[in-house]
Amino acid sequence: MNDDDPFLSEEEQALHARLKVLQQEHADLDASIEALMHMPLPDQLMIARLKRKKLTLRDEIVKIEAIVLPDIIA
Repeated sequence: MNDDDPFLSEEEQALHARLKVLQQEHADLDASIEALMHMPLPDQLMIARLKRKKLTLRDEIVKIEAIVLPDIIA
């Protein structure tokens, strides 16, 4: 088991790992979009495709976060 999270099941550890990967992909896409937008002739079709992919990743991130982060009722 991971010493950082000794009480997490294997499934929860896998979800946390997947979440980190998705967050990194999301950040990479954001950087790619930003770079494309600063080109002299930006490829609007490519930018639109990357933005759609980024939104899809964000949706998946939100779903996983809802599973791994407990609701705290105060």
